[in-house]
Amino acid sequence: MEPVPPEVVQQVAAYFSILSEPMRLKILNLLRDGEKCVQDLVEATATSQANVSKHLKVMLQAGVLSRRTQGTSAFYSVADDLTFELCTLVCDRLATRIEQQAQHFRAFSLTPSNGRSLVGGR
Repeated sequence: MEPVPPEVVQQVAAYFSILSEPMRLKILNLLRDGEKCVQDLVEATATSQANVSKHLKVMLQAGVLSRRTQGTSAFYSVADDLTFELCTLVCDRLATRIEQQAQHFRAFSLTPSNGRSLVGGR
């Protein structure tokens, strides 16, 4: 197998860095149901317009979002639905890991083989 060119590695890392910001993930989740104007996103995220605009600009420049203007309002939507598929894959993987960890905790018992609990002396 040939090594991956450094330019490709850099672009992939840049894409993942865009999705590594919690506020951007919140915004993407809000856009899951369709386009929203900046003011709707500001209200839903309970943050400043400057903060929302900063994150929208980064995602727009990366091609994650698209923008439509209507009068004085800007509306944003997700340009590539594969972004949602990627997020779903990651969430499913995390859920599986959490479920596996929960099974390990359930399997761990503080009750010795003699049936007496180590807590409370019974």
